[in-house]
Amino acid sequence: MKVTLVMATTADGKIAKDKEHVADWTSKEDKKFFVEKTKECKVMVMGMTTYQTIGRPLPGRLTVVYTRNPQAPGLEQQPDVLEYTNLGAKELLAQLEKRGFTDVALVGGGTINAMFLREKLIDDIYLSIEPYIFGAGLGVFAEAPADVALDLVEVSKLSEQVVLLHYRLKK
Repeated sequence: MKVTLVMATTADGKIAKDKEHVADWTSKEDKKFFVEKTKECKVMVMGMTTYQTIGRPLPGRLTVVYTRNPQAPGLEQQPDVLEYTNLGAKELLAQLEKRGFTDVALVGGGTINAMFLREKLIDDIYLSIEPYIFGAGLGVFAEAPADVALDLVEVSKLSEQVVLLHYRLKK
């Protein structure tokens, strides 16, 4: 199972000012890349805060949302559209693989990203660097392990203002 982290960050590495901050600051080019990459993967995995920021399952791919209680009232499972889980990262990936999925887009937030990184489950990282500085806020990884080595695969421009970095984790 290939896991690809897809995130937009500011020039100072922030993905949001706080947990309620909507990603309305990202460019249309980043949004287009996000849609293309997540549709290509066919599955998006995210935390509840990220899901609440998006507000709905996105068409053309399965949305899997991490929550402490996937059976909580109001969390309506929609098989192959919107599913809630509290499985460990390896267990979730094994279940998805049994269902025929081969690629997963990990789309945040920092806690979920760090959980997958700690278990060395991330293969590729795509970071869109947007021309903003928040100064304070949430990072791509919350409590990430130190000393994770990356190989730079590609640097490209999504627009005149937005750079896309593609890294592969050294394993």
